[in-house]
Amino acid sequence: MSNVIVVIGAGSIGQAIARRVSTGKRVLLADLRRENAAAAAEVMINAGFEVSTATVDVSSRDSVHALVEAATALGEITGVVHAAGVSPSQAAPATILAVDLYGTAVVLEEFGGVIARGGSGVVIASQSGHRLGALTAEQNKALATTPADKLLSLPMLQPDQVKDSLHAYQLAKRGNSLRVMAEAVRWGKRGARINTISPGIVITPLAKDELNGPRGRLPAHDRAVPGWTRSHA
Repeated sequence: MSNVIVVIGAGSIGQAIARRVSTGKRVLLADLRRENAAAAAEVMINAGFEVSTATVDVSSRDSVHALVEAATALGEITGVVHAAGVSPSQAAPATILAVDLYGTAVVLEEFGGVIARGGSGVVIASQSGHRLGALTAEQNKALATTPADKLLSLPMLQPDQVKDSLHAYQLAKRGNSLRVMAEAVRWGKRGARINTISPGIVITPLAKDELNGPRGRLPAHDRAVPGWTRSHA
């Protein structure tokens, strides 16, 4: 049976990680846009990797579950790379929370139930989440442990509390880090690991959107400067 690496988000960061960890394994490369996945898959196939593609909308549990089923049909899932998301210049607050926060929680829940013993996952967050002011202990716990399907109903995430896209992005990225810490316990019971990385500025299409958009003219401390690829819009 093949060992399968699932890469969610066919942008620059997702591709770079896939190339580093997928030698000798089957890659399932998923993206919101089929053409993005196909273009990235062609590059990897030409470099000698075995790659299949899929479409996925991480803001939909049904879509993520379908991706899990597609991956398990290929073999044992030994790796998950979650590198899909939207930045403040690309989406409204509600979309950012649905994709970057809820979507990550769903990916962790769904793949945490099938990851193979000895497997591992990584969530690409952002240093922007660490630029957010301190949250209360109750808020941290809520972001970390609220079941994914109830997450967007939290009072702290309502429109009267999250009024701009940068705030939404920072909350989502802080939530990613907290969520991974909590999920690491469940993944660990399966003999698997899950970690998160919060990059600084990585020049990708998404980062260029930020630097060339309205926030690019703001002082550095007011920018999101996300280390993220534009793989989900």
